[in-house]
Amino acid sequence: VQLQASGGGLVQTGGSLRLSCIASSRIYSSYVMGWFRQAPGKEREFVAFLRWSTGRTNVADSVKGRVTISKANADTVYLQMSSLKPEDTAVYYCAAGLHTSTTARDFTNWGQGTQVTVSS
Repeated sequence: VQLQASGGGLVQTGGSLRLSCIASSRIYSSYVMGWFRQAPGKEREFVAFLRWSTGRTNVADSVKGRVTISKANADTVYLQMSSLKPEDTAVYYCAAGLHTSTTARDFTNWGQGTQVTVSS
């Protein structure tokens, strides 16, 4: 499956953004959909995942309470972010895999990323 992330942009501290990840085909129930982010000079960091079949989610401690991952429809997953901070600035990637993992290497399909910039 091919993935396309969108919805990034420039926002002020405390603002909100909703990122979308659209798959090239229906997301099958076996998939786990994830969001990761990568800031300049840093490693790719887990943000959240959602197991498509059960709806189970996991959110990183660094964004817990500010981020929600959810299904939009059969081929789209959202990442709703609020109370954004400058340290949330990064390229955000959506990914698909078969395991409920917080490790990037466990996800096999990746979108191209969307830039989120939070100004102070």
